[in-house]
Amino acid sequence: MATEAEIWEEARRVRRLQLVVDLVMNVLSQSDLPIEEASELVANTRRFALSLFPDKADTYDLLYAPRFRRLMAEKYRLI
Repeated sequence: MATEAEIWEEARRVRRLQLVVDLVMNVLSQSDLPIEEASELVANTRRFALSLFPDKADTYDLLYAPRFRRLMAEKYRLI
């Protein structure tokens, strides 16, 4: 069973990831970045998430990747 400190630490990492994802989503939606830079920002966000949660790539791909794909498709008319 996880200790209170471990639970608190994981909650802190989750909040940190949520903040970064929200910031990146806002930057992507409100700026005029070229698609290459936007894609790099998305890839860097994934790497950051995996640095916080190394064994949770599938979870990231399930929760956050679709949000980024949808935003990129809308912004850069990829559909």
